[in-house]
Amino acid sequence: MMVANKMGALLDKTLNRHGITATQWFLLLIIFNLFDKPPTIKEVAKDLGSSHQNVKQVAQKLESKGLLKLEKDKLDQRVTRLITTDKSQAFWLEVEVEGREFLQAFYRNIEPDHIHTSRQMIAKVLDNLKFMESPIPAEDNQVT
Repeated sequence: MMVANKMGALLDKTLNRHGITATQWFLLLIIFNLFDKPPTIKEVAKDLGSSHQNVKQVAQKLESKGLLKLEKDKLDQRVTRLITTDKSQAFWLEVEVEGREFLQAFYRNIEPDHIHTSRQMIAKVLDNLKFMESPIPAEDNQVT
């Protein structure tokens, strides 16, 4: 938690000159990197491990900055899709070098095999959390 808080604070400080927060940046990052077509709010919320309402609030702030467009799905008006804009494309090009430098500084003096091991451990922890969130089948929930 402490690492996440410190990293978030540094990202906020770095991104402040671009007029966005680390949370807004992360939402854009997810949309750009995990989806081939404009995702729904629900799809992004699931991948972020966040609520529909939180994603919608962040997306609306990005929309007010011209970095995202919230648009009703043509086939299902109950669904809202998050669509990147030309301005968000330009933003990524603008911060690409800065982002690379940030990550180089973040991983400075850490060996590649340690990074790999850390990623494996984090993936397993996330799997465990996912397992813990899922309901326990009735037969497994009996006291013996």
